[in-house]
Amino acid sequence: MKDRTRFKRYDGGDPLAAPVDLAEALDAIGEDVMAGYSPERAMREFLRRGGRDQSGLDDLARRVAERRRELTQRHNLDGTLQEVRELLDKAVLEERKQLARDAMMDDGDRTLREMQLDNLSPNTSAAVSELSSYDWQSSEAREAYEQIKDLLGRELLDQRFAGMKQALENATDEDRAAVNEMLGDLNDLLEKHRMGDDTQQDFDEFMDKHGDYFPENPQNIDELLESLAQRSAAAQRMLNSMSPEQRQELMELSAGAFGSPELMNALGRLDDNLQSLRPDLDWGGSEQMGGEEGLGLGDGTGVFQDLADLDQLADQLSQGYGGARMDDLDLDKLARQLGDEAAVDARTLQQLERALRDSGTLKRGSDGQLRLTPKAMRQLGKALLRDVAERMSGRQGNRELQRAGAAGDLSGATRQWAFGDTEPWHVPRTMLNGVLRRAGDPTGPRLSIDDVEVQETEARTQACVALLVDTSFSMAMDGRWVPMKRTALALHTLIKSRFRGDDLQLIAFGRHAEVMDIEQLTALDAMWDKGTNLHHALLLANRHFRKHPNAQPVLLIVTDGEPTSHLEPDGEVYFSYPPHPLTVAYAVRELDNARRLGAQTTFFRLGEDPGLARFIEQMADRVEGRVIAPELDDLGAAVVGSYLGSRRGGSRGGSAEDGPYRSGGYGGWFGGGRGFWVGD
Repeated sequence: MKDRTRFKRYDGGDPLAAPVDLAEALDAIGEDVMAGYSPERAMREFLRRGGRDQSGLDDLARRVAERRRELTQRHNLDGTLQEVRELLDKAVLEERKQLARDAMMDDGDRTLREMQLDNLSPNTSAAVSELSSYDWQSSEAREAYEQIKDLLGRELLDQRFAGMKQALENATDEDRAAVNEMLGDLNDLLEKHRMGDDTQQDFDEFMDKHGDYFPENPQNIDELLESLAQRSAAAQRMLNSMSPEQRQELMELSAGAFGSPELMNALGRLDDNLQSLRPDLDWGGSEQMGGEEGLGLGDGTGVFQDLADLDQLADQLSQGYGGARMDDLDLDKLARQLGDEAAVDARTLQQLERALRDSGTLKRGSDGQLRLTPKAMRQLGKALLRDVAERMSGRQGNRELQRAGAAGDLSGATRQWAFGDTEPWHVPRTMLNGVLRRAGDPTGPRLSIDDVEVQETEARTQACVALLVDTSFSMAMDGRWVPMKRTALALHTLIKSRFRGDDLQLIAFGRHAEVMDIEQLTALDAMWDKGTNLHHALLLANRHFRKHPNAQPVLLIVTDGEPTSHLEPDGEVYFSYPPHPLTVAYAVRELDNARRLGAQTTFFRLGEDPGLARFIEQMADRVEGRVIAPELDDLGAAVVGSYLGSRRGGSRGGSAEDGPYRSGGYGGWFGGGRGFWVGD
């Protein structure tokens, strides 16, 4: 029994390569989610676009389409017929030469033969048929004519069995008989398989006898059937793509392949068996081949197999069918059609998708939809916070008071102990001071009170923060939707990571207001209902402040419009544009309530509407608040900076003339750059 152990190229990628970097993918997915995409769609869009140094599905699909167009525009299907014509012309030419130089030939016989050659049909197959009984005088002519039959036999076999054309070159009668025997045994095996009566032993016996004809080394009848059916279907599509005249010529020529109709009968039986076993393949398709490079039957079948592979790859790369996954990509076909580099790009995309699904970045909810996990939200928030930090100057991350206390975070600095200090000792500095002092006075005490240094701490107070974000239709219409979400996520990440004692509540207000967690706000789609219900949002913010009586209230309001709706006593929403005086009065009343609760208020005005600017300035003046009009790119830095500076030195209120440090410790960010103050 022959050894049919299979070997193939390792396709698992570089085993020493670093894991795929999810940072870029997560940033892009987060941006799309905040723009209103579902996480599933956002992930698909990233895989489609690719990264900075990574080809995406769209690029691979483009290369597949270019490869397909190249094949159809380069080739035509006349290769075998052209080769037959060349052999026929050679045979006729050599015969004419022999007739001209044979002085011993009877003149009448010579004339008769020349007339027969002169009157050959212009149809190639008819001419070959007319010469089937011709008595060739030239050995070179006879050899060329016999090559036509041999060529057609090899081409027909090469259509079904790749490589047969070369393998059977200069085939002997014994070789042809062995091929016919293999075809008979193969058809018997397939017909037995079609009836369900075959066994693995039948397959093994067939491969032991004829395995040399199948270099792909199939391991069972299904693998054998798959490879044969794919190529046979490609051969049929090639035949369908020919003109009726080309098909007719080939059929007539093929009848004499190898000098016997037995081959055609066996191949016809094989095609029938394969088509009945695999009716799901494309047996009726065709292609328009308009190139100049002729294809033989075998090579043409290979090209049609390539076209089928490219069509399958295009479908896989589209990911447009139900349940599509990156693992569906056939990397072997991709490498064969586009090269190893394309397969590496596709494998990286597979690893990205697998990592996004398996690393806790995305999870599937009870409704079957993918969602960003809290872990992903933290990673995305950290990235946004880094972007905010780059836009801010001075100190970031500290809302420090003018005093230091024991119940605070260590600042890293030390100072000499003074009476009444309760901070912990800095032991290394204290011991070093003692050693240095005794170096000058060895008789002194080992440790003196003057040697003691304590660790400075920053006392922090708890803040109760309400971030009110406008979700009216104008925010989406004017491109402010994503910056608003980025701002909320950056502030949420800062508080959850650096100021865990503070309590943040996110309140979205459009036609009505709603308290949202960060995941809900981040995934919120654009809302097109008209209305800016600041009154309802302030009601919710004040309720939040009252729940934390010992915390410092901080009120941050991001809006691009005047209030145009409010809650009626019965809970219904009232809307009016231009704003109704009652709507404004309700909003002002709740803003006054926030001030009485001690809230430090900052308005972030988006847009350049003068009416909005005057209204917000008046609202801010009423509660000794601030107004900041940042550009969209700087909105996150503005809100985070306001939060960080809201409690510095206990200052409340102020105007542009107070300067950025006194007004809230923005680290100088609002003192220049692209943001600016709007105040008295």
